[in-house]
Amino acid sequence: MAIFILWGIRRVTTKKTVEVGSDLRARLLLGIVLLGWLILFDRRFRPGLLGERFMPVVPVANYAGLALTAIGLGFAAWARFAIGRNWGSLITVQENHELMRSGPYAIVRHPIYAGFMLATLGTAIALGEIGGFISVALVVLAWGYKARLEEAFMIEHFGVEYEHYRQTVKGLIPGIW
Repeated sequence: MAIFILWGIRRVTTKKTVEVGSDLRARLLLGIVLLGWLILFDRRFRPGLLGERFMPVVPVANYAGLALTAIGLGFAAWARFAIGRNWGSLITVQENHELMRSGPYAIVRHPIYAGFMLATLGTAIALGEIGGFISVALVVLAWGYKARLEEAFMIEHFGVEYEHYRQTVKGLIPGIW
């Protein structure tokens, strides 16, 4: 919850939005992410088979999951601070928007998504239930697609500069995707 409190506090410092690229698809994708997190964090959304364990309860899985969760949340928070006032909750361009290419944005183009994906995976590993991995699949698919929508919008706004960035930095997994 602390990460979402941080997001709320930082939201009030963002620049004025001058262009919105979000459509119904982008908003639906955020709903899918929220559904994935409900499955992960609320047992009522993991009935029957979804609540079955597929991993034995072992400390190493819990510690590995906790480590991945902490690394993912840390990476997302770092990215949120790095993008600063240019951040928008939807696909937007802020007033005097700057293309970020330093810090976590030098590692992947969508570090907030990447960090939250990793944190979701870590939590699912610690949970060890089938529903946790359904949650991971929903989050990865939704944010993977939303990243594509953002890419098209950023190309419209930044043109060749963004194309060069795309050629040099992977989207969500360093060196892979």
